[in-house]
Amino acid sequence: MNKRLLTLCSVLFTLCLVSVETQGQVQVVTVNAPLKSQLEGVYMQWRTAMIKKNYNLWAQYTARHRQQHIKNRIVSEKKAFPAWIFQVPVNPPALAGLKPVSVSAKGATATAVYFGKVDFGVGGNPPENILLLNFVNERGRWKYDKAEFIRLNELLDIRKQLKAGNYSYIKQKDFQPSGVIPQMPIAVQPAQYIAKVYAFCPGREVKMKVNKISNHRFQNTKMSEVVLGGGLAGLNEVQFATKSLEGSTGKEALCIRVYLMSTVKGVKPIKMFEYLVKEDGKVKQFGSSNFTINQDVVNKLNGK
Repeated sequence: MNKRLLTLCSVLFTLCLVSVETQGQVQVVTVNAPLKSQLEGVYMQWRTAMIKKNYNLWAQYTARHRQQHIKNRIVSEKKAFPAWIFQVPVNPPALAGLKPVSVSAKGATATAVYFGKVDFGVGGNPPENILLLNFVNERGRWKYDKAEFIRLNELLDIRKQLKAGNYSYIKQKDFQPSGVIPQMPIAVQPAQYIAKVYAFCPGREVKMKVNKISNHRFQNTKMSEVVLGGGLAGLNEVQFATKSLEGSTGKEALCIRVYLMSTVKGVKPIKMFEYLVKEDGKVKQFGSSNFTINQDVVNKLNGK
């Protein structure tokens, strides 16, 4: 579907309200039908670009700030741009078979939330999870921004509620459009040292910032991301914030780390920072620390 001009304040937009009675309460889910059609069209074009490795099509349907963010990530790994855009382990999931549970816009931002068996094409029978798509409006045209995949393996009560038609969990502000377009990132230089942040945070959200440039957000997951700008020779700063998610016990274990990655074959990553809390332990809401990349660290990265 081609991009269409969107007037955000148009009174012609129709809101489809689906009421589902569960546990004695009525949950109202808002799906803006014309907006849903436009956003899904943009997402399908972006997905096609990723699958066919078409840079021009990708650039046409990807928000400008996201393009810069991705370029920053690629050069932070010392990879080739734009070829490395398409070096991803799985294809973006199709929306077929997923249930749209919330589609709305605020200002020049929009979100589309889906529930169902989000299939990345890796085989097996995936369980029901949440797919959150974010979009921004640039000069009257919607552009794809990013997707967030929320695994519900540790939030079984939430999965049960959603399957039963209780969508109150989706009413959280994290699933709603913010109304604020993210700022254009500062273009970073190729990294001196490749660095990654890692989070294991069942039942929690973790936000991390490295060297006041690289921002990261993890929710109920186990994954790593590249530090934009990489590690710097000398002192490096790490900041983090945590919060429990709805449905969590507040007693889950937590681990966040920063690693340096070697480009020498056979040299293992070097752990430069760690905040570890075992199950039932007390988790800080905020924290900060630093680490230093000195000549001894550089020698280890080089396998010496």
